[in-house]
Amino acid sequence: MRTTTLGPAQRTAALTRMAEKELDILVVGGGVVGAGTALDAATRGLSTGLVEARDWAAGTSSRSSKLIHGGLRYLEMLDFPLVREALKERGLLLGRIAPHLVRPVPFLYPLQHKGWERLYAGSGVALYDAMSVSSGHGRGLPLHRHLSRKHALRIAPALRKDALVGALQYYDAGVDDARFVATLIRTAASYGAHVANQVRVTGFLREGERVVGARVHDTEAGGEYDVRAKQVVNATGVWTDDTQSLIAERGQFHVRASKGVHLVVPKDRIHSNTGLILRTEKSVLFVIPWGRHWIVGTTDTDWDLDKAHPAASSADIDYVLDHVNSVLATPLTRDDVQGVYAGLRPLLAGESDATSKLSREHTVAHPVPGLVVVAGGKYTTYRVMAKDAVDEAVHGLDHRVAPCCTEDVPLSGAEGYQAEWNARARTAARTGVHVARIEHLLQRYGTLTEEVLDLIAGDPSLADPLTGADDYLRAEVVYAAAYEGARHLDDVLARRTRISIETFDRGTRCAREAAELMAPVLGWDAHQIDKEVEYYEKRVEAERESQLQPDDLTADAARLGAPDIVPL
Repeated sequence: MRTTTLGPAQRTAALTRMAEKELDILVVGGGVVGAGTALDAATRGLSTGLVEARDWAAGTSSRSSKLIHGGLRYLEMLDFPLVREALKERGLLLGRIAPHLVRPVPFLYPLQHKGWERLYAGSGVALYDAMSVSSGHGRGLPLHRHLSRKHALRIAPALRKDALVGALQYYDAGVDDARFVATLIRTAASYGAHVANQVRVTGFLREGERVVGARVHDTEAGGEYDVRAKQVVNATGVWTDDTQSLIAERGQFHVRASKGVHLVVPKDRIHSNTGLILRTEKSVLFVIPWGRHWIVGTTDTDWDLDKAHPAASSADIDYVLDHVNSVLATPLTRDDVQGVYAGLRPLLAGESDATSKLSREHTVAHPVPGLVVVAGGKYTTYRVMAKDAVDEAVHGLDHRVAPCCTEDVPLSGAEGYQAEWNARARTAARTGVHVARIEHLLQRYGTLTEEVLDLIAGDPSLADPLTGADDYLRAEVVYAAAYEGARHLDDVLARRTRISIETFDRGTRCAREAAELMAPVLGWDAHQIDKEVEYYEKRVEAERESQLQPDDLTADAARLGAPDIVPL
């Protein structure tokens, strides 16, 4: 099993190595596509670097619907190639690449019309299943089934009786998106990629028309570095146009940002044994199982304000509540909402004004020699996007390069996962950690759970849960800073864990405790601990204030009231 540690020393060493010797590939952007591109390049034997301006998955890749899916609604748009491609990737992730991080999720689709709707929707779901099986990687999920109204209400008692005449149930998969990206990054590093977060690209290095690297700024320690590379891959998602502007060249395509808002509510607020998928006038609304919570979303609206901190307005929250309450016997209220998050989808700009109709396909371009741009796409198809980006980049290299092999590369923690899962009771007995805690760790770290348990063996107090965030152990905070590249309190509470959206206080109760656990790893003094906690509390306050505002403009202004912990 290959693994590597991403602590402070490793970050410094990676940045130094990137500046010392020309790379084959430099990837800009540490979201799911950038991380996947770094892994693809490294596993082809290419010398690879990856820089990210903030934290891994700090943008879109930590604020998705947490689904790995084929996109059932794209069948209705007759986008069969996209659905087929995504279903194959779903199967690979479930069965081979990340079985510890990606899990099956059942969904119920309520039928509201007798006769024709069951035939119409049933045909679509049947085609969905058939495409999954025909991909060669779809046998791990149950096939769909038709349900009577009585049967549907038995497995989803939360539904109003008059909200359906029957139902269909089918399966997709769920994932903790930010944790998946962090694991991708560690896997890429284990295959030799040099990775560093909190490193911002300030310009591209040019020799004539050719891009030969990037000038980067270490926002943590200060200092400018020239990182030379034979090919640079721009994988910056909704920031694609901004990054393109650094070379003063007009891009071959443009990326528009579409805002998606999700609400997180406790599990007991919706009495159901299955997720839900509901039609809206624009798109679909999901109710997604999420541990001891539900995620309800999403919206799909144009966004041209601050990209780093997209804000959810009061209107967004009302939209989601109104639509989910249209089918619930006991409506949700604002008081039921534990967490709210907003993310931006990077959509390829087209002729349509409606973001819900813009392409979810991805595009790869080579706008100038030495620079490859990859944009668009879906979280589920990140691996295909990465493959296409590296395939394009190798055309500019002066030696033969092996083909993509990431179909057969399990992520760190995947190898041997099923055996470890089967032995979880034995592990609990050996370590003295309750079996429910072992299950929690295995579903977040896979076989790397042993590294977390080693921390506990060295300091038994780390086996205690965090105050006010009982789902997470104190050891996980230390692990995030020492092994997973977390540099700030926000990184841990918002991305390495999901405490910021899973507790009513949004992590403020455990903020100081978590900061004090991180301090020895990152060399923080009392002043830095205070600064981290103060920033996090201001971030939560600004987010709460933004969610009371009536529209995007006022919500954006309120959210920007909290400064970043690291000035960019």
